[in-house]
Amino acid sequence: MLRVVHTGTGLPASYPLDPTSEFESGMVAQLKIIGNDIVAGVSDGTAPLGLIDDVRTSAFTKAQVDEVVIIEVNTLHIGESNGVRVSLTNQNGPLEFPHINRNSFTSTLTVTLNDVNGIITVPTGTPLNYDSDGDGDFNAFKVVVSYVYRIATKPGDDSTVGSGRITVHYQRGIYATDQFDTLQLYPLNANLYVGVDGKLTTEQPTENHPAIAWVSGPPSAANGTLEFMWL
Repeated sequence: MLRVVHTGTGLPASYPLDPTSEFESGMVAQLKIIGNDIVAGVSDGTAPLGLIDDVRTSAFTKAQVDEVVIIEVNTLHIGESNGVRVSLTNQNGPLEFPHINRNSFTSTLTVTLNDVNGIITVPTGTPLNYDSDGDGDFNAFKVVVSYVYRIATKPGDDSTVGSGRITVHYQRGIYATDQFDTLQLYPLNANLYVGVDGKLTTEQPTENHPAIAWVSGPPSAANGTLEFMWL
């Protein structure tokens, strides 16, 4: 997803499409040479051109940021270790969405992820960290997770069919996207780079990867998009 918040009056550019690229709106484009042709495809972060406003993918994805999962533990399954309440059995909890990209998953607790059905498992012996009933004793786990999931109800699409061209926004302006690296934090005013997958990130992959934007609106649980100023 790409949302244009504010930009100039100029129109986006249109380039011949790299036929090997798959992408979603909001990823970053880069010029490439195939044979004798100059084409545009997904950027590897070294020479970002602009923001893609087309889609060519077999499945749509979306970022889920700071989802809170509360897993209550039955008193029969609570023990004590060195004065700390712990779970005596594995404890499972459902995430809001299944079909998760495992490489995008982060968690505040050590858990096992079933990426197909979206179930996390807190292993036996993990200290409880949340008081869900307010009696002063921990009786649950509070886990905060972020991840990218495949939207099962939305099949892929290709908006470049017929034209063989890709639309790219290159003007300085404020934009928002859900195509960003969920493994990173996005503090206000932080520099943004492009990862090797064409998604925005606050981690500079190498010293040869230039900063191309800065964070103007960090993603949150209420708003799963990253707002930024494209430079």
